[in-house]
Amino acid sequence: MLNRLPQLKETPSQTAGPYVHIGLTPNFCDIGGVFAQDPGKTMLAKDTAGQRITITGRIMDGSGAPVSDAVVELWQADADGKHPQASEAPDSAFSGWGRQPTDGNGTFVFETIKPGAVSGPGGAMQAPHVSLWIVARGINTGLATRLYFADEADANASDHVLSKVLDPRRRATLIAARSETQGTPTYTLDIHLQGENETVFFDI
Repeated sequence: MLNRLPQLKETPSQTAGPYVHIGLTPNFCDIGGVFAQDPGKTMLAKDTAGQRITITGRIMDGSGAPVSDAVVELWQADADGKHPQASEAPDSAFSGWGRQPTDGNGTFVFETIKPGAVSGPGGAMQAPHVSLWIVARGINTGLATRLYFADEADANASDHVLSKVLDPRRRATLIAARSETQGTPTYTLDIHLQGENETVFFDI
């Protein structure tokens, strides 16, 4: 007869700890000799095709305080709507991926290009967007969300993913406002980890 096995308990979760900046962006923390440049710091090359834009925002906790030790990763299609990691021979001068730490004010900044529309379920086109992944002290599992562009209202209205967010007030937490600085569009989206204005996060 087989011995009866005791019921196993779930392994405790662990957060990313207070060392996310040190491990992922050491040069930002004035730690040299690990990488010549922090991975993901630069997404663009001199001959990258597409409209240059800036994506920025702040990460804030449930009380509205800035999260100064978060790291944000950005994934996106190129200007033609092709993913640089795919086999569609996209723009080789564009990585489609970036990584930036937040500063003391919880602010992150990406210099990139406006992504093209990509196909979604059933071949329907999705609105131009970027995917964001956030880690920080106190977060057990990285948080996944999207950033859409306020000046793509028609495309946003028919986007398959945005339409799954039934409350328009919640949908608004994914749409970045546009401004312009010296001819370069800047899209700003603040990300609230908890609280009344909590950003929509995706279970992926």
